Order: sequence, then structure tokens, then C-alpha cells
Amino acid sequence: MNENLPPCPKCSCEYTYEMNALVVCPECGHESVPAEAATEGGEAAGERVVKDAVGNVLQDGDSVVVVKALKVKGSPSGIKAGTKVRNIRLVDGVDGHDIDCKVDGFGAMQLKSSVVKKA
Repeated sequence: MNENLPPCPKCSCEYTYEMNALVVCPECGHESVPAEAATEGGEAAGERVVKDAVGNVLQDGDSVVVVKALKVKGSPSGIKAGTKVRNIRLVDGVDGHDIDCKVDGFGAMQLKSSVVKKA
């Protein structure tokens, strides 16, 4: 247990506790991110980090491999596991689809980072 937790910024209660990455106040229920965790990440504030299915950090231009078979609407066959996708772009997609790419045989589409791993 970390005995040096900051007091609650909302009600100044000193009995805060950690729950995952948050500091929680038991009196008012306020949840906040501790200041040292927000600054020690190494990335610039507000920069989005996208990780693949095994936890590797993805960047624009990376090559990835699909780790499970995917159904594609309008296609009799889907994308097979093991299909390599080159030159990805990271985007703020809809519904968790955060990779924009071109898949050979299917064309341009968006994938979720949870179904690929870095090649």
C-alpha cells in the first residue's frame, strides 16, 4: 500500500485509496488520476497510445498480423488468421476500430487493435 496518497481534490478527505490506476475517495465517491502517474508515462500529455493484442505499442507505418479469423460483411470468406497487413495508420475510429489499412484481396478497411499483433 502506498501511504502517500493525495487527499481528495473535491472534499479534502485524507482516507483515499487506490483502485487500479485511480485514487478513490470513500466519502464523496470522487475518482481521480494521481499526479505522479499522469506525468511518469513518458508520452506527451494527451498523446494516444494504441496497443496490439499482446501489448506491443503500435505506430503509423507498422506491419501487423491478424491473430484470429474475421468475418467481412459482403464477402463469402473472411480474413484468415495469419494475414499480414502492411503500412497501417492509427485513427480515431468508430466503435473501437482504430487501425486504417488495406488488406490484400479485400481493400481498404478498419480493424481493431485487439485482433492484430505487431509483425
